[in-house]
Amino acid sequence: MIDLSVNIAGVRLKNPVLTASGCFSYGEEASEIYDISRLGGIVTKSLTYLPREGHPPPKVVETDSGMLNAIGLSNVGIDKFIFEKLPFLRQFDTACIVSIAGSRVEEYVKMTERLAECDGIAAIEANISCPNVDEGGLEFGAYREPAGRVIAEIKRRAKQPVIAKLSPNVTDIVEIAKSVVANGADAISLINTLVGTVIDIEKRSFKLSNKCGGLSGPAIRPVALAMVYKVANTVKVPVIGMGGIMTASDAVQFMLAGASAVEVGTACFIDPMAPLKIIDGLRDYLARHHEKSVKDIIGKVRRS
Repeated sequence: MIDLSVNIAGVRLKNPVLTASGCFSYGEEASEIYDISRLGGIVTKSLTYLPREGHPPPKVVETDSGMLNAIGLSNVGIDKFIFEKLPFLRQFDTACIVSIAGSRVEEYVKMTERLAECDGIAAIEANISCPNVDEGGLEFGAYREPAGRVIAEIKRRAKQPVIAKLSPNVTDIVEIAKSVVANGADAISLINTLVGTVIDIEKRSFKLSNKCGGLSGPAIRPVALAMVYKVANTVKVPVIGMGGIMTASDAVQFMLAGASAVEVGTACFIDPMAPLKIIDGLRDYLARHHEKSVKDIIGKVRRS
């Protein structure tokens, strides 16, 4: 009788394991493998107002203990999502969190207004940290004032809770976190990918068409864990941790550091069943430590 449920800004999740944006698409492929209602929630692929093709291939390259991607936010756009993807997601008993991204504040505003009219959306994750998009997101997520401004504009229009997704590619992530919370963010998710690149020494060329991309996977986990700990111990809103979570042990680390939930991304490419294995592993960990609720371990890392 272990309770895995958590509450994120008024949204009850049956367990704290969500899929990370961009790594689960809109859930259609995974639904052919297992019942995605078992997940705590699904964070959709980041949407832009208009459909976007993204960068040309090669878009993904494997690295030591991780991968680089320069997808360029390819997505179906807000209209097709609402009319084709959202009805599919509504079939499942899991929280649907819609990720939005834009190159201008007005784009975020228009998407938020459209989503405010829709049923079946538990929350909006505002991706203000897009390191692999030349003209997008990063300019908002890298500095206090623009980060706060875009979140404030989204919050004014949103009928759902707003989650601010933060970039690690900043001088002080705690200051960015304070700014988005001061401007209305109901929760924070972090971290997005780190900027990186790989060069083919024989061809003497970049392995990604965009030259640089977002580094994810186990290689970034220690960085992500440290940033989650710092932010969770500063702000008074729930924190969702992500960055190299591959196993239940990884998820437990993030929750001990202060995360109320976690997002699983790169692991889904290696093993589509990874989120379910992490859910089962969390339950086993709690049983082994005689804990009755997953909420009892949030922020409980020993400080000395």
